[in-house]
Amino acid sequence: MQTTPLIIVASYLIGMLIVGFVVGKLKIKDSQDYMVAGRRMGLFMVAFSLSANNIGGGSTTGLAAKAFGTWGMSAVWYVLTASIAMIPLAYFAPKIRKTMAVTIPEVVGRRFGKFSSNFSAILNILALFCLTSSQIAASGGVVATLTGIPLNVALVLAGVVIILYTTFGGMIADQVSDLIQFIIILVGLAIATPIVVNACGGWQAISAKLPGEQLSFTKIGWVPIVGYMFNYFCTFLSGPEMVSRFESAKDEKTAQRASLVSAVLMAAMAIFPTLLGLAALSMKDALPTLAENGSNAMMAVTSAYAPAAVTGIVSAAIICATMSSADSNLLCMSTMVMNDLYLANRKADQQPLPEKKIITYTRICNVAFALIAMLISMLGVPLVTMNTFAFGIRCAGPFAAYGLGLVVPKATRNSGVISIITGTIGFIFWQILSKGDFYIGILPVVFGCAVGALTFFLVNAIEWKRGVPAAPSPYIDEKV
Repeated sequence: MQTTPLIIVASYLIGMLIVGFVVGKLKIKDSQDYMVAGRRMGLFMVAFSLSANNIGGGSTTGLAAKAFGTWGMSAVWYVLTASIAMIPLAYFAPKIRKTMAVTIPEVVGRRFGKFSSNFSAILNILALFCLTSSQIAASGGVVATLTGIPLNVALVLAGVVIILYTTFGGMIADQVSDLIQFIIILVGLAIATPIVVNACGGWQAISAKLPGEQLSFTKIGWVPIVGYMFNYFCTFLSGPEMVSRFESAKDEKTAQRASLVSAVLMAAMAIFPTLLGLAALSMKDALPTLAENGSNAMMAVTSAYAPAAVTGIVSAAIICATMSSADSNLLCMSTMVMNDLYLANRKADQQPLPEKKIITYTRICNVAFALIAMLISMLGVPLVTMNTFAFGIRCAGPFAAYGLGLVVPKATRNSGVISIITGTIGFIFWQILSKGDFYIGILPVVFGCAVGALTFFLVNAIEWKRGVPAAPSPYIDEKV
């Protein structure tokens, strides 16, 4: 058990609980506050929240492991491609905010009907269960390593903290915690990296011990690099946790600028885990705790060559990275169940549900789903497997109906409905064919999104020739 890192991590966890309770008590007045932060978040709050959500365990410990393994220096592209994908998203961000919706299924249903909404919601909820479970598993793993307690106990501890501050504080607490979490991640790794590199003899000494190809920025090749750009753009545009942040912005311009600021913040994160992974590789014979595959490369090299306080900050940073994604996924899941499956399917003659009850029911969903996700995290399903499936199943189907539905005003109802079905089938087909990896340079989620988009335009072309009228506008204040 490492005392100083443990104290730092414990302090962080307690701090997150305080944030949740305070925000829940002072700031949550109605369901809009709870689900989309009252649509009053400023530029930096939204930008930092977007960045924290995207920088998870895969972009920290996972990135260091890739640098340690076959990717080498080219591992920076794993995050840089995500940063680049945020730039075209700036075109869609103000349109997302303009919908004045709460979720993706709400917009899809507004344009293409109830079936499209319900189907999109089910796909997203299934995916969010997987993503929440994987992030709880990653957080619990770090806690278990630091404390020496059994992994399942650590999973429960991490899960309970996420449950409490998210359930009480909703989207406002989510974004406040994201701001804190991203600062910890960025500052922690920015401090740790030069200390570790210097302790390992400096960059010249590290690079001298590594094969030349390990230092190449393009070792993985341009096809995967470009493929990841498309992958991130697809998953970001139809990602519910991304959309919820744009919807929380105080206006359309803020949403647009937040996307660009987030791109810069994410780019700054690419180099630190990569250098730590390479440092671990250069010193692997001197690191007895290092896993053979480098899965714990970041923590192994940091705990060996950095002061205890710095190790504690990095440990907290890793937990921040996973929790900042888990809380977003959990809240989005609960919001969709309430907004898109329950409220949207109530009969027209039923009495409107009071705001207090909406918040209470959403909180109950939050707790219940988190508990289920904790149980799933204990099954030991590989994190990469869960994440790959989740990103694809939630994005490929709704991608065209949602993303293209925002910018093609004359789209017909059938184009949206059919594209959701074909996009989902396309993803599943490519997932099986490729085993979740690149196949002829294409990832499953990109293939599914492409199939959905092609179907969307094909059906529209056919129906426009037949004079089929356009579906309703995605914007509540506009007519087609």
